[in-house]
Amino acid sequence: MYVTQTKSQFVAVASIAAELSAVMEVAKEISLAAANAKAIAFRAGEKAKGFQPITDFINDLAKETIALVNKINAHAMLLYRLTVSEQRMTEASEHFDRITVLAKGATFAGSLEIPLKKVQLQKQASRREFEKHVAELLEELSEVMHPARAARVIAANSRIEASQAGEYLQSLQAVAESVDHAAQIIHVKVNRCRSALSLITTDG
Repeated sequence: MYVTQTKSQFVAVASIAAELSAVMEVAKEISLAAANAKAIAFRAGEKAKGFQPITDFINDLAKETIALVNKINAHAMLLYRLTVSEQRMTEASEHFDRITVLAKGATFAGSLEIPLKKVQLQKQASRREFEKHVAELLEELSEVMHPARAARVIAANSRIEASQAGEYLQSLQAVAESVDHAAQIIHVKVNRCRSALSLITTDG
């Protein structure tokens, strides 16, 4: 049963790493969209005056998302290391269990109790540490949702400003659409990460 649990932890952490990699790419696309929008707004001049400060907001959101994803990636790596450590302690515990059964009745059998107890306590401590970091990671993933939601609001405002930009309308609307689409992708990817973590805690 524990082997299945540890395996699900490895799968979940790998899944989270893949989803976060996708979020990072999307955040970089938002940053590129902000740069393109700034260039278009500069060419449009007065026609896109209201769009110019929006490009700064878009860029700030992209930077915030990238910073958060880097932080979460570090946390995910820690979960991976804890899972490896927990697996090793489980294997050691099972090894001691087998030896204890084989050594039953032998004069040295009692000497196995202390190291076995030590391994079991270490395993329990590792499990508590893992669960603590899962809770922290879930909180960090919630934080990523904030810039994603803000990006959707900014995309809506961008469409309004773009509608007043004359011949630059289509170019600026394309930027607004790309930001909105990116925010939706981030929302989906982050929810997948949260689901993977929830499965771990449920299995545990």
